[in-house]
Amino acid sequence: MGTILHGAHVTLRPATDDDIPALVAIRSTPEVYARWRGGDDLADAVATDLKEPDTETLVVVVAGQVAGAIQWYAENDDEYRHAGIDIYLDPAHHGHGLGTDAVRTLARHLVADHHYHRLIIDPAADNTAAIRCYEKVGFRPVGTMRQYERGPDGSWHDNLLMDLLADELV
Repeated sequence: MGTILHGAHVTLRPATDDDIPALVAIRSTPEVYARWRGGDDLADAVATDLKEPDTETLVVVVAGQVAGAIQWYAENDDEYRHAGIDIYLDPAHHGHGLGTDAVRTLARHLVADHHYHRLIIDPAADNTAAIRCYEKVGFRPVGTMRQYERGPDGSWHDNLLMDLLADELV
């Protein structure tokens, strides 16, 4: 089954095919779809995410229910070694500190168990709630990646590159 991580309010466990319907429902909400689109077939997009060989996807579980997903990937070249994180939560769970708890829990695992000295995350530059969430964990803005990501309307938007060094983890 893989590693199960416990935060203060969330449990992170490896995602399975049984989680696809719940994750599709979450990705279908307008708030999440605007940041995590996936084309016309979200079930296929979620299934593809779960099978991505270089990314580990965990579900965020709150009170026994799937509340979202958090992913991590690694750059393991010795000269550039670091890990990156992405997350989405059901809007019903926004504003309750659960995203912060999930990111902190995964960051702690990546630093303590996988020995990454640096983590990155790259929210949309206008996603102030996500940026504040990551700052609470200890991530700091590094710079703006201009026209980094295409939005659902086809236009390009900026993302904020943030990083966290192991000794900055809050």
